[in-house]
Amino acid sequence: MDDNLILGDPRPSRADALKNRLHLLETAKRLFDEQGADTVTMSAVAEAAGVGKGTLYRHFPNGKGDLCRALLDECQRDLQNRTLSYLRTGGDPENQLVWFLEQIVLFVEDHRPLLVMVDGVPDLAHPAHWWWMQTIRGLLGQIRPDLDLDYAADVLYVMVDPRTVEFQRTRRGYSLERVLTGLTEVVRRLITG
Repeated sequence: MDDNLILGDPRPSRADALKNRLHLLETAKRLFDEQGADTVTMSAVAEAAGVGKGTLYRHFPNGKGDLCRALLDECQRDLQNRTLSYLRTGGDPENQLVWFLEQIVLFVEDHRPLLVMVDGVPDLAHPAHWWWMQTIRGLLGQIRPDLDLDYAADVLYVMVDPRTVEFQRTRRGYSLERVLTGLTEVVRRLITG
């Protein structure tokens, strides 16, 4: 047993199992993009991937929610890598904060169908969201260390939370441009005090 692991690695270890999992994710992504995540069944994913439903459920035991979470995980890793690369280039922390918040909104916009398919949008303390929150807090701390950084980060985070973006886009009918512009305006006002 590996004492360094808090939880066991949920991914299969055999090369063929890893290859199958990747193939299933690619197939599901293609089908979701073509037909919509809400209309594609697990049977359709298995059939399009050329595997039995048992193989699909071995990789994603709780069904479509697990499949959507796995797709989101890969996209979240990409967002983290892009963000870390961008922040390493240096530059004005205010512009970095605005850029990061915009990237979160674009992430949510691009993945709304998957976020809706998981068993509810993850709560604010979800590890991926916690990373968003800590990045926001760190950038705010560089800009305005005099603020109540935890509270200010909470306020900005709630503005980019998937539930907020979903509400603004579907219930309020705001365009993506309006969401991004409004967010930038609020950030600039918070920063200038």
